Amino acid sequence: MEKQGMNVEKLSVRIFDERAEMGKAAAEDAAERINAIIKAKGEANVVFAAAPSQNDLLENLLKQDIDWTKVRGFHQDEYVGIDESEPAGFGNFLRRAIFDKVPFMELNYLLCEADQAEKKCEEYTALLKKYPIDLIFLGIGENGHLAFNDPAVADFNDPKMVKIVELDDVCRQQQVNDGCFPSLNAVPKQAMTMTMSLIMSIPEAICVVPTVRKADAVHNALYGEVTTACPASILRQHPSAVLYLDGDSASKL
Repeated sequence: MEKQGMNVEKLSVRIFDERAEMGKAAAEDAAERINAIIKAKGEANVVFAAAPSQNDLLENLLKQDIDWTKVRGFHQDEYVGIDESEPAGFGNFLRRAIFDKVPFMELNYLLCEADQAEKKCEEYTALLKKYPIDLIFLGIGENGHLAFNDPAVADFNDPKMVKIVELDDVCRQQQVNDGCFPSLNAVPKQAMTMTMSLIMSIPEAICVVPTVRKADAVHNALYGEVTTACPASILRQHPSAVLYLDGDSASKL
């Protein structure tokens, strides 16, 4: 059950005892938002986050009454140079979790050859300008990142919408902790990501953050300074974002 709700500046925060309850509530909220967007516009452009933290949300989202033929799907980040068959690729994660399970109107991926990454960022930027995003799903990294905007590369006023970034070791180790890669050396060092300025320009955001490994980052995001040292702190200034937590991720609040 929901144990607490509060607002931190503009950010709505909902805390649940159990991770499964958190995921179900977030999915119901998402379905309501997506359906409202479709009713208003005839279609919805939605960005999905690819991480084990999103499993509960995505599993429950599949149970909602949504006309997926009116949803254009995007994913927010991808490793540079990863093989298209690599299971840890974020596009492949989303295929397994949702993209291959419901009839989307259209799906857009960031995957490309390493030497095409800059061109891919430009092409994806053009696509985002053509189809402005209505709703984004987010997680928060152990280092406070949103998408792959780690503290060292996050820019709240980024002139770009999509860019290539160097991943810090905390971020890369998280991929090992999540069971996506066997060792730190196996995790790519670069990625393409939607930027902080793009994320903050999207009208609606649903951020789902379970597990005790995220407790410090959640605390810093809600109670620390709004700074790129903890990129997720900027969510407190988003006009229509909701942060969903379980008892573990909220344990240091």
